[in-house]
Amino acid sequence: MSPVDTNAAPRLVELSAHELRRRLDEALAIYVEAMGYPRGTEFHRAPMWTEHTSRPGWRAVAALSPAAPGQHERMVGIAYGYRGAAHQWWHQQVRDGMSRSGADDQQIHEVLGDYFELTELHVSPGAQGHGTGEAMLLALLAGRPERGVLLSTPEVPEEDNRAWRLYRRLGFTDVVRHFTFTGDSRAFAVLGRPLPLDHHSLPR
Repeated sequence: MSPVDTNAAPRLVELSAHELRRRLDEALAIYVEAMGYPRGTEFHRAPMWTEHTSRPGWRAVAALSPAAPGQHERMVGIAYGYRGAAHQWWHQQVRDGMSRSGADDQQIHEVLGDYFELTELHVSPGAQGHGTGEAMLLALLAGRPERGVLLSTPEVPEEDNRAWRLYRRLGFTDVVRHFTFTGDSRAFAVLGRPLPLDHHSLPR
């Protein structure tokens, strides 16, 4: 059997809705580990992730670990999102957060009028360091028709973690800071940037 290069970067694949549902346990295990949520959180999230696959504009990208010939590639990263809309819970939460932060109706419309919601982007801690998060993000956003992209990420002191460094490097700026979503006690930041996101549009 040929040896596996454990230092090789994971392989990216686009997942259909059927494929994500089939590998949902793997994807949710990555989510729980990467976010530091208690075990059991995946059981509450599974119906939500499944429902998301039916939303307009949904797309998902997974990162698969290198494997020996004939062996199953293990999922080590997951990213997905869809077109944002006014009736969605996350949209309503962000709108409320922007309003309470002092944004007027025009500013809110400019941000929330036409966007792709980057709902989840997670890499298993043991598989980080290969640029996998950035590769998944770029693949997920390639060719999107929306005017912009929005995401939320937990606040951390001095913005000092891999996620924050990635988003800042790719030109994401603040929309709402220190916002608490209903049902989660942690503070989050909502970040956004215009699309397209390609090498010509990245900060220098």
